[in-house]
Amino acid sequence: MDDNAIIELYWQRKDNAIEETDKKYGAYCFAIADNILHSKEDSEECVNDTYLNVWNSVPPERPAKLRYYLAKITRNLSFNRYNAKMSKKRGGGEMPLILDELSGCIAGKSNVEDEYAAKELGKSLNRFVKDLPQKESNIFIRRYFFSESISVIADRYDLSENNVMVILSRSRKKLKEHLIKEGFANE
Repeated sequence: MDDNAIIELYWQRKDNAIEETDKKYGAYCFAIADNILHSKEDSEECVNDTYLNVWNSVPPERPAKLRYYLAKITRNLSFNRYNAKMSKKRGGGEMPLILDELSGCIAGKSNVEDEYAAKELGKSLNRFVKDLPQKESNIFIRRYFFSESISVIADRYDLSENNVMVILSRSRKKLKEHLIKEGFANE
C-alpha cells in the first residue's frame, strides 16, 4: 500500500491504518529505535508508541513523507526513553559518544531555547547536510540521525572504521564553521 493510501486510512480513522503502517514501516521504525536503545523490548514499545502518536496526530497533520514523519517520531520517542533510562542509571553505549561528538559543534541550550531559534537551527542543519557531498551526507545522517555505530557505517559503505571517523570528524569541523557563520555557535 502506498503512503497516501495509508495516510488516508488515518484520516478516515480506519483500524487497519496502524496494521498497514506496521507492514510497510515496522522494521524501519524498529531499526531506528534499536540503534538508540539497544533493547528489543524498549524498541518495540517505542514503535508502538510511534503508532499511537501517528494515530493521535493524523489528522490534523497530513505528513508529506510518511517515512520521515515516522522516523522523526520514533527517534524522538527513543531519545526520550533513552534519557529516562540513563537518568536512572548512567552507563556506556553509543548515545553518550554521539552526543559528545556533536557537543563541540552546537551551541548550548541557553542560546537556542526558544522555538524560533530551534526551528532556524534545524533549517541551518538541513542546509548544511544538503550541501555536503552525497557520501559524506549519508554517513553524517546515519551517525547523527539514525544513531548507527561506526562499525555498521563502515560495513555499509565498505570503508574502514578509521576512514568513517575521519569523515565524521571533518564533517563536524565543517558543521562548526557553518554554525559559526550562521550565528548558532561561538568560535
